[in-house]
Amino acid sequence: QVQLVESGGGLVQAGGSLRLSCAASGRTFSSYDMGWFRQAPGKEREFVAAISWNGRSTYYTDSVKGRFTISRDNAKKNVYLQMNSLKPEDTAVYYCGAGLRATTSRQYGYWGRGTQVTVSS
Repeated sequence: QVQLVESGGGLVQAGGSLRLSCAASGRTFSSYDMGWFRQAPGKEREFVAAISWNGRSTYYTDSVKGRFTISRDNAKKNVYLQMNSLKPEDTAVYYCGAGLRATTSRQYGYWGRGTQVTVSS
């Protein structure tokens, strides 16, 4: 079992940067693929980025490519999302998810409670 807690959200001006962190508990964190998702008001949750269990493969939705970077530190049981050149349309609650082989199955069995990111214009 994996428990996830996101942090690092906040209010930032357009063009600014934020780094989100997701701290995991559980002895098998390094076995899980990890992902970041976001949900804006009135919209469905959408995929943002994912990273394989060993960190060798990363995936991004088109709208964040070149601006966001996902990474992980298995020793610290953390996954990160570095967000640069933020835009108002990036405003959302950001969630961390974990799943075995999730980068291919797209099935995430564990979720955090989210952290709010607000980008002002």
